[in-house]
Amino acid sequence: MFVAGVFTTLAKPPPPPNFVIIFADDMGYGDAGCFGSKDIRTPRIDRMAKEGMRFTSFYAQPICGPSRAALMTGCQPLRVAEVGNIKNVHPELHDKEITIAEVLKTKGYATACFGKWDLARHSQLKFNPKLMPNHQGFDYFFGTPTSNDGFVDLYRNGKRIEEKADMNLLTQRYTDEVIGFIKANQSKPFFVYLPHTMPHTRLGASNKFKGKSPRGLYGDVIEEIDHSTGQILDALGELGLEKNTYVLFTSDNGPWLIKNQGKIDGTLEGDHGGSAGILRSGKVSTWEGGQRVPAVFWAPGRIRPNTTCKTMASTLDILPTFTTLAGAKTPKDRDLDGEDISRLLAGRFDEARMEKVYYYYLRTTLQAVRQGKWKLHLPRPAKRPWLAPFAQNKHIHPKDDAAFGEPLLYDLEGDVSETTNVAQANPKVVKQLLAIAEKARTEIGDYNRIGSGARFFDEGVHRPDVKKWIQQK
Repeated sequence: MFVAGVFTTLAKPPPPPNFVIIFADDMGYGDAGCFGSKDIRTPRIDRMAKEGMRFTSFYAQPICGPSRAALMTGCQPLRVAEVGNIKNVHPELHDKEITIAEVLKTKGYATACFGKWDLARHSQLKFNPKLMPNHQGFDYFFGTPTSNDGFVDLYRNGKRIEEKADMNLLTQRYTDEVIGFIKANQSKPFFVYLPHTMPHTRLGASNKFKGKSPRGLYGDVIEEIDHSTGQILDALGELGLEKNTYVLFTSDNGPWLIKNQGKIDGTLEGDHGGSAGILRSGKVSTWEGGQRVPAVFWAPGRIRPNTTCKTMASTLDILPTFTTLAGAKTPKDRDLDGEDISRLLAGRFDEARMEKVYYYYLRTTLQAVRQGKWKLHLPRPAKRPWLAPFAQNKHIHPKDDAAFGEPLLYDLEGDVSETTNVAQANPKVVKQLLAIAEKARTEIGDYNRIGSGARFFDEGVHRPDVKKWIQQK
């Protein structure tokens, strides 16, 4: 007689998801069709938005290096440790900081960076090789140490393979390398970080795109980045990986208005900077145009298509979010400023924290805070020497760098362009946000104080710049 046994079949757990971050450099909020562009064609980014989730209140830092430090660590740049305990305009990220790549490697991820690093000193020649991607959690690196202000040297891992590379081919070459890495690592979980060199100037586009956009060379560059994005998404589809991969497309800060006529929104064919669209100002400012950036998350089968998330989020949230999705553990020996937003990616917007705050720092200075619909700009003098080299900000229009002695309050739901100060009509809100700002100054820091939660790993004075301004009011 056969006696049937009772067996429990254990379902094989799904593999951990792959992650791809496409990080444009100086692309404005209004430079993609799905964010309002009328003269730059971005069909693949627009399709990403239709197949995924568009974030309309997504923030980065106001300038290149700090933005990369925030993305990699999940922390405000003023909090993270730098070599020598100083605070550079562009952070030299201490090797004891923990990056997304290092967290994901604990779960067996293959990790790679393709493009502009900018966390080992803002120099093509005098950077610190011990702070490059291969020493910060990345198995593979193909790219350049910093910005393309004058020229670009290309490196493969720690070896320089090309001096003064053709900038017209950078976007194409990065894309080819990304697709090659994905194909080589398709059988394991992977993390791809693609910090594009473009559209930071000097601008360059390949022959297929040069001269094709009605927006001039800047439009050519964005349209090639759009095409690159499509190539990566197509490769994921061809390999059958699209339903197990999260892709984020965003920018490191707002548009570089100094490259535009009159330092205003880039609309002319000869403008080499982008457009912030309906937002005020641009790169190197704490107005919305400087830090609110286009952002689209794409993950077929995981993210509901054609969805818009109006809830506030930022690059600070990426490390804790990817950590959760990968089943890894966030670092417990340090404070993070970001939070897990996987619930938002799942469409559970009702679970968003209404008390969430975003702090707008420019270099070492807290300049504004946002909670809910309210944004408060803190008083500022005309000249702020502690912001050097931005004591007088030549990157933005003078009206956006003006002094004001009292806080300015804006309702971002009704006035996203920050045109009407409503502080006088909302004294309780002003008081509440001033208290929130003071808490940040105490914990994270400010130009004239060291935050209680700021990290320093080297011997010696902590932030010697503070001594210069400690007596300033």
